[in-house]
Amino acid sequence: MMKVDHAGEHGAICIYSGQLFMARLFIPGMVNELQEFLAHERRHRAVFQDELQRRSYPRCRSYWLCGIGGLALGLMTGMCGRKAIVATTVAVESVVLKHLAHQLDVLVNIDPHAVAAITSIVAEEQHHHDHSASQIDARDPWFRVLAPMVTAWTEAVIWMGMRS
Repeated sequence: MMKVDHAGEHGAICIYSGQLFMARLFIPGMVNELQEFLAHERRHRAVFQDELQRRSYPRCRSYWLCGIGGLALGLMTGMCGRKAIVATTVAVESVVLKHLAHQLDVLVNIDPHAVAAITSIVAEEQHHHDHSASQIDARDPWFRVLAPMVTAWTEAVIWMGMRS
């Protein structure tokens, strides 16, 4: 689980990096928000990197897939504007929060270090979701088109990572 979480945080860093690059060009009003979210994701990746090192685990085989896919998604949605960025954030963070909640349920009596690592990031992931969700209308075409695709892709990447 920690390997997949680490890879996922790398993917999130790449999503926000791509969006930030485009926001600097097209949506300067989002730069500060994206920089904040990116800083959180970098800390999250470091938390899971520490857990991997503590366990002497290599990174997940899906690490680079998460990075490349995340960068592509970030650049594309960043190019499409604010609505696409917030729709993507809501979709990704919804899946991530569900995944982390499941992990906490499974690990609560098994691995206190993993529980502490996961717990240390949940509030920030929830903030990303809630802040973005407050900017979106669920009837908006960007949300209606992007959310199911991004949700399915995020779930697929997690599923593949859990099996590698």
